[in-house]
Amino acid sequence: MAVSNYRQRLRDIDNTGFGPNSSVEGGRLINSDGSTNLHKRGIPIWERISLYHTLLRMKRSHFLLCIFLFYTSINLFFAVLYFLTGVEHLMGADGAKSFVDKFMEAFFFSSQTLTTVGYGRVSPLGMMTNSIASIESLVGILSFAVVTGLIYGRFSRPRAYLLFSPNIIVAPFKDGKALMFRLATYKNNHLTDVEANLTLALHEQENGKTVTKFYPLKLQLSKINSLALSWTVVHEINEESPLFHYKMEDVAATKMEVIVNIKAFDDHFSNIVQQRTSYTYHQVIYGAKFLPMFERAPGGDYTVLELNKINAHEMVQM
Repeated sequence: MAVSNYRQRLRDIDNTGFGPNSSVEGGRLINSDGSTNLHKRGIPIWERISLYHTLLRMKRSHFLLCIFLFYTSINLFFAVLYFLTGVEHLMGADGAKSFVDKFMEAFFFSSQTLTTVGYGRVSPLGMMTNSIASIESLVGILSFAVVTGLIYGRFSRPRAYLLFSPNIIVAPFKDGKALMFRLATYKNNHLTDVEANLTLALHEQENGKTVTKFYPLKLQLSKINSLALSWTVVHEINEESPLFHYKMEDVAATKMEVIVNIKAFDDHFSNIVQQRTSYTYHQVIYGAKFLPMFERAPGGDYTVLELNKINAHEMVQM
């Protein structure tokens, strides 16, 4: 009852973009990679999926695989057309006798035409074969222009390149305790004017049903001038905190989720970058403190930041 009365004195917010109806939520709200845990439907997939955004944001290995599959599929399609038209219409490929040899001649001619390499050993004969080769050349020019633009877009797109600690901890702080996580940049980019914004999502009982309430978490330091080393983001659990009267078992019952949004200025791109993540109650470690992750170099000339220690912590008495 004390917790319930205390909750009523706190001001929740409704500008998070998520609704309060817990019964329709599936799992966490924000995935660890910052994407929303949401699948849209109701209209055809080609209308709700932006191919451009998908190709820009997908993993590098998946992007390269998509390019390879697209290139191979186009080659196979035109190779089949050349084969059906007749390999005898490909001058220089008449030496192929078996089915496999004929198809491979058509495939490699398609590859040379698509890329406009044109070695000259095999060339098209007849109106039909020349027409197919002309269309394929046009497709090759257009498709490679698109792929080049996508590669440039992926290469030049500003990103924060932030590494977050996999766990969020409850550690001793001053005369009480605080909720903490740690972050650092893992590339050789430099971020300035770094600002952190935390929102707490709690599933609470209200009028006999479970609703999701969102509360802003006040930080000890919400903005730093430069993220040269690591930054431990601290929310003190005091009388002003939504978590003040909660114990660990209470946190698990509310399925707590801390939504993190980091915004910064990248001086290499002269642009604002941001990155999101979230922590669920499964990732909370109670009674721990982070260990240092940077130290002076042996010669004393520079500082060493050990990114593999981003989540290094030890258990302590609370």
